[in-house]
Amino acid sequence: MKKTVVINVVGLTKRLIGEHTPFLRSFLASGHSGFVKPVLPAVTCTAQSTYLTGKWPSQHGIVGNGWYFKEECEVKFWRQSNKLVQAPKLWEKLKEEHSDFSCANMFWWYNMYSTVDYSVTPRPNYLADGRKIPDVYSHPSQLRDTLQDKLGTFPLFHFWGPKTSIKSSQWIADATVEMDKLHDPTLTLVYLPHLDYNLQRFGHDFKIISKDLREIDHVVEGLVDYYQKRDANIVILSEYGITDVNHPIHLNRVLRQNNLIAIREERGLELFDAGASAAFAVADHQVCHIYVKDKSKVEEVKELIENVEGVEKVFSKTESSQIKLDHERSGDLIAVADKDSWFTYYFWNDDKKAPDFARMVDIHKKPGYDPVEMLTDPNDNLVMLKVLWKLLKKKIGFRSVLDIIPLNADLIKGSHGRLPESTLDYPILISNAKDIVVKEELEAIEVFDILEQHIKQPT
Repeated sequence: MKKTVVINVVGLTKRLIGEHTPFLRSFLASGHSGFVKPVLPAVTCTAQSTYLTGKWPSQHGIVGNGWYFKEECEVKFWRQSNKLVQAPKLWEKLKEEHSDFSCANMFWWYNMYSTVDYSVTPRPNYLADGRKIPDVYSHPSQLRDTLQDKLGTFPLFHFWGPKTSIKSSQWIADATVEMDKLHDPTLTLVYLPHLDYNLQRFGHDFKIISKDLREIDHVVEGLVDYYQKRDANIVILSEYGITDVNHPIHLNRVLRQNNLIAIREERGLELFDAGASAAFAVADHQVCHIYVKDKSKVEEVKELIENVEGVEKVFSKTESSQIKLDHERSGDLIAVADKDSWFTYYFWNDDKKAPDFARMVDIHKKPGYDPVEMLTDPNDNLVMLKVLWKLLKKKIGFRSVLDIIPLNADLIKGSHGRLPESTLDYPILISNAKDIVVKEELEAIEVFDILEQHIKQPT
């Protein structure tokens, strides 16, 4: 078996490989590459599960970064348990066939309680006084302490939120090297999220994102240099391409205007009540699952959503097989935005009544994905002073809400999830393996076979 590393450079496309990424440009020129036709929705959890199982969402069940958990009547995003993935994974197949095979998962999703041999994933400590302390979860558990003793605490606030930076991807890359020196797994999966941030904030504004491209190019070069010295097969892979958008769609507000959303008011603020709602939307970038309680009203709700500006297509349950999303976790309807649009989770009509978590980085309370969490109000020149004051109050023991996230979806200039107009915005697969054929365009499920070929290549 051949030692293999898969470097997941989130958001990387052929359009972005050029003057600002000299290393990636040279790796592309010297290797084999192909476009990957994105799975729908083209989002992290769905794409990764499709690559690692070789199955469509209709089979592995990961229909988005989150969905409606019907037994609990709650929308939940960013779950961690690998048991949610309802199909065998690549490493499980290889473990059955080869007793000496081992696998490390460095920050790919659904990383807890899986059957990999080594894993590290973000897992902050939530203290009783309301503080969120950066940390990771690992298997084996002592790997967490070994890595953080060597590299410092994982920079969680540089991984997601307004402070996102290259520091998190650099830490993951450095941790991967340290893990490999300790355990030398056959297959290593590495997740580098850096391009995700400013591409969503600013779209393809190269005056801004050129710095991000240079930074991730440098991190990838360091990883590739290390693995080349280990005589490894190297695959650079991405999950989706981010394209420019200028139009947020507030589907839950539309449903509310039609008396379909149930709202509770607590302490003068509004909360969305999924279990009591006749219909509601779970927004996930450019794809939205709509759940309808009374199935006799599905066609009525479908017609309503089809007439919303920015909605390109709405699939019913019977039509969802066309997009490989016919799974019981999927919505009764699935809406896809047009190329200029994306979906918000917003359900309130008056910002004064927005729930307190709306102005915070809180990926678990929000009933949908919120990219605005990466931003602060650009018109508030005192925002950093406010942050420092709130953090100081927390340190000396006072409770304080870090409510610095604006409620302005128009700030977002890049999104993903739908099938892009151009293959230049498709995810990409690049390999240094000389004897492995990579088609010009791959289906997402074919990535599984390509990775398997890399590992089974003779040493």
